[in-house]
Amino acid sequence: MKKNKLHNIKNSGFKAPNQYFDTLEDHIINELKLKERSHTSGFKAPDNYFDSLEETILNKVSRESKPKVFELFSNKTIVYASSIAAAVLLLISLSLFDSKISFDDLDNETVENYLLYENIDSYEIASFLNEEDLKEENFVEFNIDEEVVEDYIFDNLDVEDLY
Repeated sequence: MKKNKLHNIKNSGFKAPNQYFDTLEDHIINELKLKERSHTSGFKAPDNYFDSLEETILNKVSRESKPKVFELFSNKTIVYASSIAAAVLLLISLSLFDSKISFDDLDNETVENYLLYENIDSYEIASFLNEEDLKEENFVEFNIDEEVVEDYIFDNLDVEDLY
């Protein structure tokens, strides 16, 4: 506090110009007399101004050029957007249908029909079999009556299927 000496301020900081209060009364009286003399605002419109105002406004409005219109969707933007959409659809469709089909997904009837109606020899069929499929444990003897087997062969097989 001692550095700034704020507690020892002796003037208020406001000053009036020299001889301000000597001429103050004259200034106030002059202002009042001036207001008494002038009753008009000082602004005046030309004669017939408001009669021709409408015509001048319409002339200015009709003379203005039409603004340039920018299209939001031009042919280029439509082509770009459609090509991007086609590329995205192509990528999605290729990734969806990329699943591999295994033999486990096929049912027995489909495999039997394929083997019957296609010309496949025994070597091609053997190429599909693994060593595990040909183990002796898989060929267990079944006790089936010969009559049942003969009935099945007569009912289900044709001689033409054998050739």
